[in-house]
Amino acid sequence: MKEITFDELKMMPKDSYRLIDIRDEGLTAYGMIPGAVNIFIDDLENSDKLSDIPKDKKLVFYCEIGRRSREIDDTLECFISRECYSLKEGYVGYIRAGINSDSDKEEKRKKAEESIQKKFHKQLFSPFAKACKTYRLIEEGDRIAVCISGGKDSMLMAKLFQEIKRHRQVEFDLTFLVMDPGYNKENRALIESNAEALGIPITIFESTIFDTVDTIEKSPCYLCARMRRGYLYSKAKELGCNKIALGHHYDDVIETILMGMIHGAQIQTMMPKLHSTNFEGMELIRPLYLVRESDICAWRDYNELHFLQCACHFTDTCTTCHEDGTTSSKRLETKKLIAELKKTNPFIESNIFRSVENVNLDTVIEYKKDGVRHNFLDEY
Repeated sequence: MKEITFDELKMMPKDSYRLIDIRDEGLTAYGMIPGAVNIFIDDLENSDKLSDIPKDKKLVFYCEIGRRSREIDDTLECFISRECYSLKEGYVGYIRAGINSDSDKEEKRKKAEESIQKKFHKQLFSPFAKACKTYRLIEEGDRIAVCISGGKDSMLMAKLFQEIKRHRQVEFDLTFLVMDPGYNKENRALIESNAEALGIPITIFESTIFDTVDTIEKSPCYLCARMRRGYLYSKAKELGCNKIALGHHYDDVIETILMGMIHGAQIQTMMPKLHSTNFEGMELIRPLYLVRESDICAWRDYNELHFLQCACHFTDTCTTCHEDGTTSSKRLETKKLIAELKKTNPFIESNIFRSVENVNLDTVIEYKKDGVRHNFLDEY
């Protein structure tokens, strides 16, 4: 399929074409180009949405980085007598174009910071600070590696760390760490552009993780997540840090609890902090533990920011790369289940969260402690 750049698209009359977003629901949830129609690539041939578009309109297809849209077979019957294009660099290119054209990045940074201090103080900074205090995530003399993946969560976490450091209640140091496991150039450029626009001084180091998992057929995402964490620990320790901070939020926690029960036949949670078992003296902390995802999205949208959902170079063909190795389709399914349950029980989210704070061992048949199983019959 012929390619068209975003600059060329802007030169065309808006009523002369229709944008078709061919990504799946996991990716479109993070944003679409205004005016676009979402038709998943596998549904193009049989889509009523496509047939409803007037024949005289050009069709401009886009995916995440422009690879899948470029490979669409435009000889299919549904494209006969139509002028079709693939948007070069896809949605990521659209986002980067907006960032690079912003002449006043200082203004963007100030607005993002002021919104944390004022408009979203209660929704974002307060629960961030509460988690840090409740779970003792920041301690005197800490050197924390704030791990940035390029998504909304880790970028906000970096800004919240900058804000809490400004309060100077505890002396600690920060390193904003970005690992490049083999990003395509579009994704890496987007991370760098966003960090610059938000005033986050990132340190980037490279690894070959994506190349390593390329040939893995079974659970490549789980292996990728484990390897990424190991590399982050290693680099953080090399830089003199004693903690790494990851951007998991409240919704990640409750989804993990529910997914563990439904898919893993176990009751467990995503802990607010962990000692590393392989890197002595290192800890993992999750300071967004009490922050709601909807509030993160509200902050992002208010500041007109655009981030990656997934920086994996498989982004066009899967929506994976959650830190625990679970697929986003499972996460999306669990999100929808919680949303459905909330319709009849408005307390469902807090109840799921608190369920792992109120475990009564007298009513548990079996549990594990330090890898050892204990059965209620042992003391019956």
